[in-house]
Parts: sequence; structure tokens; C-alpha cells
Amino acid sequence: MSRIFISAAHKSSGKTTISIGLCAALTQHGKHVQSFKKGPDYIDPMWLSAASQRPCHNLDFYTMQHEEMLHVYQQHQTNVDINLIEGNKGLYDGLDLDGSNSNAALASLLKAPVILVIDARGMTRGIAPLILGYQAFDQDIHIAGVILNQLGGHRHEQKLRRVIEHYTDVPVLGAVHHNDDVEIVERHLGLMPSNEFNAATKKIDQLSNMVREQVDLERIISIASQAPALDTFNAQPIAPSPAHIKIGVARDAAFGFYYPGDLEVLKQHGAELIEIDLLHDAQLPDIDGLFIGGGFPETQMTALEENQSMRHDIKQKIEAGLPCYAECGGLMYLARSITWKGQQHSMAGVIPGDIMMHSRPQGRGYIKVKETNHMPWPISPNQTVIHGHEFHYSSIKDLPADTRFAFEVKRGTGIDGQHDGIIYKNLLASYAHLRHTAQSPWASQFVQFISQHRNQKVANS
Repeated sequence: MSRIFISAAHKSSGKTTISIGLCAALTQHGKHVQSFKKGPDYIDPMWLSAASQRPCHNLDFYTMQHEEMLHVYQQHQTNVDINLIEGNKGLYDGLDLDGSNSNAALASLLKAPVILVIDARGMTRGIAPLILGYQAFDQDIHIAGVILNQLGGHRHEQKLRRVIEHYTDVPVLGAVHHNDDVEIVERHLGLMPSNEFNAATKKIDQLSNMVREQVDLERIISIASQAPALDTFNAQPIAPSPAHIKIGVARDAAFGFYYPGDLEVLKQHGAELIEIDLLHDAQLPDIDGLFIGGGFPETQMTALEENQSMRHDIKQKIEAGLPCYAECGGLMYLARSITWKGQQHSMAGVIPGDIMMHSRPQGRGYIKVKETNHMPWPISPNQTVIHGHEFHYSSIKDLPADTRFAFEVKRGTGIDGQHDGIIYKNLLASYAHLRHTAQSPWASQFVQFISQHRNQKVANS
């Protein structure tokens, strides 16, 4: 299993654009590339998926055990020539003082050689102690090379190459010059999602060309092939369930934040997933349950409002008891309205509250929640704490005083700092993003809940 770990000296060094370019260039080079992203993230994996032409999977210490991460890594090795794991933030950055959840810890777990992306703007001789310090900090981490980024020109490149060659033994695998044309526009949660960006294919091609011209692909392939073997991890396979239910999944320019692994689990437990476009489809298809993930509905709120038939159909179906799970952007869509940049637009109106967009994050980072007795499809045995994450610039106001909540917030923000997971009939709408893991098997529980509801309807008909 050839593999490389792309990290950086610090956040915003350009490792994501380099990683996207590498995935695309290697794929166009005839390699089958499997990408992974450290941490809770939807947007970067969407770009990496598009660039490698296969789903990117997340590896996250906060929500997953080590064995689960190794299993996720190893189970996606069919027809793969090279694995690319992109870190988050800097190589040694993490939540804990001991670095147990850092990028370096993941590189160590996967025994992956590290390629360090360095934003070298304004640097010359000072780059040497930076590299030497990163080498010395953890002797178990193999920094196999560096890619210099944001260079000021060929003269700058040559200076840096001479310094690195003189003072260190780390090879320079690439020198990428500053170019405004290959930058990806940033949105308040990170890189603009590729499902919304019409020029995504063109941008990926530009990044691929950039990497092919300024990065030594053959040397990177060679480094990846030298990664030591991993111990085989044999997880218990999931027995397919005979549920035979249909779940609608919102996928369009407004909604696209889903973990591929979670969707796989839904299917493994007997669900047929039917994609729905809330911007253009007139009404819901024949489904037993609905899943509306996160996204940026505020950027599409005019089109969402104009699709009155869909809004009315969703409200009618949920009022009639349709099981529905909505995360973040889905919660926003199911509220009465969204107000952003002085404009207010009507949404589905299932949730009796109104969404306000803010210029600063209202909830961002890892969360811990504990289920209440109102949870319609309990996830954790004995109501143990569930780990998840949230990223939202919106808040919801004017909720009724008797609103029922599925979760008590132990860490994070949620709806009001104390509660999350609005319950209305068979709807659960939450700012929390859940991940299907052994600790939080939400997808299998949701399928079971939908199946029980459908069977009850059939028995009563």
C-alpha cells in the first residue's frame, strides 16, 4: 500500500491545493489514487474526491478509535496504486499537549512518509532551522521531502534550494511559484465546495498542470512505494440488513456535506439512497425517510424559496410523520426563514424558528453531546456522551419555549449552548454533525427507525 502524508509547517500553507493537484496529476499519470483527510472536514474531501475520481474518506482521532482508522484506511485499497493522506493544520498541531491526536500521530499510525508543504514567502536562510526543527522534534516521523510553496520567482527558488541542500538532508520535491490563478476561493468554513463551484473541473486541471510542471511526481511515487507494510486489521464485516427502505438524500448546490462512509453504512443496512435536488425537483420521490446534510443554503436561498412546491411537499410529508434527519444546513432549510446580508427568504417552515447568518462563527470545532429521553432513535447505549463536530455561522431564534431537544450539549454550542437536536414529530434537526462509528452508530439506528415506522404504517393501513 504505497502512501504519502501531506502536511505543513502551519495552517494555510497551501497543502490542500498541493494535495488536490497531486491527486489530479497522479490520476492523469495513470495511477489509481485513494485520498484521505485527517479530521472532521467535508469541503477539502469533496475537492480531493473530484481530483482522484473516487471518494475521499476521513480519519479522525476524536470520533474514531485507532483500530477504526486503520480499518477505514485498509478497506479502501481495492485497485489502488497510491494513497494520499492530507493532514489538517500543522504537522505537530493537535488538541492534546502530548500530540496524541496530531497529524504526526496519524502519520505514525499509518507508517506514512511525510511530505512537508512550506509557505516560503519572504524566507531564505531561515528555512533551514525550520526544517531541522521539524525533523528533530519527533524522531519517529520520517520527513521524506518538502514542497516549497508561494515562491517569488526562480531566483527565490534557487536561493532556497541551495540553503536546504547545504544545511539539511531533506530533498526538495517541488517548488511552486505564487500564482493567483490557481488559488481556490475561500468560504467561511474553508475552501469553496466543488459541488457548488461550476469551474471546479477547470480549477482541478490548473492545479494538476501546476503540480506536473513544478513537482517531481516520479520521486513522490518512489517515496510512497517505500512506506513500510502495515499490520492487517481484520474488522468484523457488517451483515447486510433486509430493511429494503428508500432514503432520499439532498444533493445539489446547496447541500453536499456527507461522509462517504456514512452513506455506505446506510446502504449496507438495507437502504436504497435516492438523490434529491431541493433547488429543482418539484416534490419528493416515493421514499421512506429523508436525510438533508450540511452545506451553504444561504447562498442558494433565493432558488430554495422559489421552489415552493418542494418546500410545501417536504413540510406536508414531515407533518404526516416522514422520518427525517437534518444536519446544520438541513436544519436551516427546514426553518421558517433565512436572513443573510439584509435579505430574508422563506424556507420549508417545518421548524418554528428563523435563521440568522452572522459574520463570525456561532459554533465551530469538536462537540460532545448526551442524548435526552426525547431522542426518537437512540444512538448511544446508556446515554453515553457522543463525539461530533459543528461548523456554523448561523443561529436560530424565536423557537417556542416547549421545544424538545435530542441532546444536551456538554462541549460546543449547538442551538443555544445547552441544547441541540430539535425534535418535531419524526424529525431530528441538529447543528451537530455526527459520524457513524462504533461509539456513535447513528446510520444503522436511523435505518432501523425508518424501517420500524414504515412497518407500523403498513400494519395500520
